Amino acid sequence: MGRGKIEIKKIENVNSRQVTFSKRRAGLLKKAKELAILCDAEVGVIVFSSTGKLYEFASTRMEQILARYNTNPESSKLITMENKTEPQADALKSEIAKLQLVQRQMTGKELGGLNFQELQHLEHQLHEGILAVKDRKEQVLLEQLEKSKLQEQKVVLENEALREQVEEYRLRLYRENGQLGRKNSGVCSSTVCDCRSEKDGNSDTSLRLGLSVDICHKRKKPKTESTSNDSETLMVLE
Repeated sequence: MGRGKIEIKKIENVNSRQVTFSKRRAGLLKKAKELAILCDAEVGVIVFSSTGKLYEFASTRMEQILARYNTNPESSKLITMENKTEPQADALKSEIAKLQLVQRQMTGKELGGLNFQELQHLEHQLHEGILAVKDRKEQVLLEQLEKSKLQEQKVVLENEALREQVEEYRLRLYRENGQLGRKNSGVCSSTVCDCRSEKDGNSDTSLRLGLSVDICHKRKKPKTESTSNDSETLMVLE
């Protein structure tokens, strides 16, 4: 695993700060020495600790390096740029300090140095700010109400659609059950018609043969009835 990224800011703990300073100072001087040897460069490093202790490294002689730096025209440009940026940095710092003071005063802190007019102006600003906050709060509430209404309408439409689907399903089941009932009634009626046609056919046949319908029915009776009739006939003859 690689080394984690460290946030570059001042270390508040004194012991940790001293340990980090020692490690990084040794690494910086080591890199400066390697740079001078590898690249044949003239390197000079000056470090002051927070306690004012001096640490330095020079590849040749520190006086020679400083003299060369002072006579170099590029160094004068750097010094000029630093002199130009310093007033701008100071102005920005003072502006930031004023803004921070105004922010604290808006929260009701550090009001001791304000006169009556400044306090009245601050009150007016706070009043306008409160009105703006109230207006924004009402606007947010109205937007939330509109969203709630839209969601409610959407839910109502979904319920209506589901209700229509249920009704269509019920109608379809009712129609399917009605068709099945008609089919069953048709089967029963056809069976009755077949029986009636068979009965009518038998009567027609018996009429054609010159027999009565009763005789025809008697002929179709079971054998048990015919045997009982034969026995009665024998008894009458005797």
